[in-house]
This record gives sequence, C-alpha cells and structure tokens, in this order.
Amino acid sequence: MVNEKLEEYIENTLMKQYKDNNYGGHGLEHIYDVINRSFELMKKFNLDVNPDMVYVIAAYHDIGYKQDHDNHEKVSSEMFMQDEEMKKFFNDEERQIIKEAIIDHRASLEYEARSVYGKLVSSADRAIDVDNMLKRSIASQAEKHRSENPTAEQVIEYSFDKLYRKYGNGGYAKMYFQDDKYVDYLEKINKLLCDKNEFIKVELELISSNANLKKYFEK
Repeated sequence: MVNEKLEEYIENTLMKQYKDNNYGGHGLEHIYDVINRSFELMKKFNLDVNPDMVYVIAAYHDIGYKQDHDNHEKVSSEMFMQDEEMKKFFNDEERQIIKEAIIDHRASLEYEARSVYGKLVSSADRAIDVDNMLKRSIASQAEKHRSENPTAEQVIEYSFDKLYRKYGNGGYAKMYFQDDKYVDYLEKINKLLCDKNEFIKVELELISSNANLKKYFEK
C-alpha cells in the first residue's frame, strides 16, 4: 500500500532517531501504533486519502519531542520540511498538507485540524488502551518535571490533572473518527478518572511493576 522506497527510507533514517527519542512514551512503539491505527481508521471510515502521506505524517508526528516537548508539533513539522528526500515523493502542495497535519495532530476543542489528514493523525494518536495510556502519562510527566526531582505521588498528581483535562468530562481531546475501540477506551478512562483514589492506586501499581517507570524515581 505504501511506496516501498519511501517506507525503506523512513525505516532506515527516521525510525532510527526514535530509538533515542523515547521521552514520555513518544518512541518507536508509539509511532508504529499511530501508523497502524491511522491505516485502521482510514479503512474503517473509507477515507479518500493518499496512503504515502498518511504513513509519513504518522511517522514524523513526534520526532521533535526530544528537542522541545512543549512545541514538538512545530519542531516535527520543520524537521519534515527540512528533509530534502521527501521532495522525491511529494510535490509542494502535498508537503504543505503533510506539514500542517503534523502540527495538527494535537487538535483540541480550541483548535481544529485543517485537513482530513490532520483529522486522521489526530484521531490515530488518541489512546485506545487504558494501561498503555497510564504508563505513557507517567513517563511523560516524569520527563516534563524532571528538574523538580518529583516523587511518584507528585508525578501521579500531574498525570491525573493532565488526563482529566484531556479525557475527563468535557475534556479537550479531539477525536474525529470515533470507532468502537475509542468509545470503549473513553468509557473506561472516564470511570477511572471519576475515582481519584483508584486512579492513584492503579498508577502506583504500574510504577512498582514496571522497571522502565520505576527508574524515574530511583535516587
């Protein structure tokens, strides 16, 4: 479905960079999840889109996270535009759409994605697994607040606040292509967010049982 030469280039160059980019759960595993989810939603909703563009948008969307996690959408889009090899696969109009979609992957209630591509990657970037989202949230908040040398309890507080604002009642997360997987996830995460004590208990258990999370709190 995807141009073989394009996929080979991305695998041999971009994906290698994500091995050193696994900050806050924005590494290779997440990228492959978003790629797969993009194509899953593309097929389910029968979207008329260019598979090569879908693939590249998903592959590039978090590459700037290590450089600047607060503005990684813009950094990631700039890194895409600086990649001269992309001119071999896409014309100027397509590259502009890709650039905008990479920026738009964090579309929210205050900000609309500008194209079907932005809507697709934004939807594909939404979690569908509660445990995985909780782990990513812990890692992301631990990285973000590293300079504070936070305790596990403090990171969990940050995690709860962020997830509640994102997925709680009236949350800002924008989902354009809701399927059964997302609806089920939203029901489960909302149930957990309605019981803060249970949320804290679950995240403490995840930290204690996961070496990659536990390392954030080893002194």
